Amino acid sequence: MDARNSSKIVDLNSLRRIVARYYRGEVPLQILVTLMNEDKKMFAVIKTGGKQYKVAEEDVVQVEKLDAKTGSKIAFDNVLMIGDSTSSTFGTPLVEGASVSGTVMEQGREDKILVFKRKRRQGYRRLKGHRQHVTLVKITNIMTKDKKDSPPKKKALVKNKPEGKVTDKKKKTTTKKTSSNKKSAAKRPASGDIIKE
Repeated sequence: MDARNSSKIVDLNSLRRIVARYYRGEVPLQILVTLMNEDKKMFAVIKTGGKQYKVAEEDVVQVEKLDAKTGSKIAFDNVLMIGDSTSSTFGTPLVEGASVSGTVMEQGREDKILVFKRKRRQGYRRLKGHRQHVTLVKITNIMTKDKKDSPPKKKALVKNKPEGKVTDKKKKTTTKKTSSNKKSAAKRPASGDIIKE
């Protein structure tokens, strides 16, 4: 069992089994410590490359290829959720003001997969290989913005305006536009017509 698979274990019974395996000498201490501290970490769900990833600080994530050089810093602004052991914030669809930053560790390719096509009784067989380009990113920081700092200003301005005046102006402009459109349409000939004077 390695550290990558340890993040899938979350319930108390599994944790008890891991502790028992540690005392028997089957699991190293580092995996036990990461399991116990896992609930205290802040995590985020980000979207990149058409997929969603649950990440925490110091995680190494393999994502679809990003246009960035090795060692450069990158920010993920498509944050769908942020949470920790006490609370969680869900976006609609994105969490406002949240960002996840990371460092590109490596650009590489996944293992080869074989694509085999066959039609029975036709003698048709095709074999192709494919290696997907991927980027390894180490998550360095999860940043959030407090909701109390920025109250919604647009909604307050809209409520203060009287509604009766706005509707009158719209009606006047629409009547002017329709009358001008009818006059201009009468003056213009159809595209296929020949004008004789």
